[in-house]
Amino acid sequence: MNLIAHSLSLWTSRLFDDEQDLRSMLDMLMEGRAHTNDWHYAHVGELLFNFFMVVCHLDPSVHIRLWHNSKGKLVGFVMLGEDPSFDCQILPEYEWCGIEAEAFTWAEECLERLRQREASQWSGDFVSGARQDDAKKIAFLGEHGFKFSGRFAEVNMLRSLDEPIVELKIPPGYRVCSMGEFTNIADRAAAQREVWQPWTVGNVSEADYTRFMQLPGYQRDLDVVTVTPRGVIASYVNGWIDPLNRIGDFGPVGARLEYRQQGLTRLALLESLRRMKSNGMNRVCISTGVTNTPAINLYASIGFTGVNKYLDYVRTV
Repeated sequence: MNLIAHSLSLWTSRLFDDEQDLRSMLDMLMEGRAHTNDWHYAHVGELLFNFFMVVCHLDPSVHIRLWHNSKGKLVGFVMLGEDPSFDCQILPEYEWCGIEAEAFTWAEECLERLRQREASQWSGDFVSGARQDDAKKIAFLGEHGFKFSGRFAEVNMLRSLDEPIVELKIPPGYRVCSMGEFTNIADRAAAQREVWQPWTVGNVSEADYTRFMQLPGYQRDLDVVTVTPRGVIASYVNGWIDPLNRIGDFGPVGARLEYRQQGLTRLALLESLRRMKSNGMNRVCISTGVTNTPAINLYASIGFTGVNKYLDYVRTV
């Protein structure tokens, strides 16, 4: 029997402190993926965008908790998000030895305090999730009162970069570039708002996006935009790389309403694929809602194949 289960002294926990903690969280996810598979752990890009949401709307030093082993190595973390949501990631050798239970207890207690102080913001259902092939996590959520919802379930898609990347003609006056070349951060933030509001992910100011661009793991050359002849962003793709496992991730992906169904998001995605390949990635993942047929068809048309699903679970208040 695993000795970790018998000795809680083999780990300690504390609240999030600084950027070095974020870097350790990113390293931990890449290590976990290297020892399991592409879907057992969130991609570093998912973590960075979720962390960005905490930075924008909450406080990392209150809503993120870390677990370290006796040598000081990060072995697990939990994030309490604004929905409210619960996400826990733990290295393989420490899974199901007690950290998950500690993390959930901490999240519950934290959420209860927040509900007492700010009932209107935190009164919604408690949301979490698991990949469809993660039977232990699904069972854990069930034991803690969560039931499958399906409202926010996602299909996970994958594309090999060994396959050719088609070249498409860019409409006259348009250009496809990155935020390393297009420097209008105000319009980049505005595009994010227009695509995603009223959801939380759309509540992003220019100052927020400027902070986002300073996070470790963000690369301006992978924040790809399609720009109109008027000089405004029509569509965009946030790209992220995991250099250890050589897998990229796209998300969020979006297009302003007036520029949809014109092939402009496809142009940004194809350029992003080329940039992923030049960054040494050999495959790229992307996710979207299981009912988002237009996005699924778009991604399939450029070579992505559905390989897994993220299932959302809800515990009602």
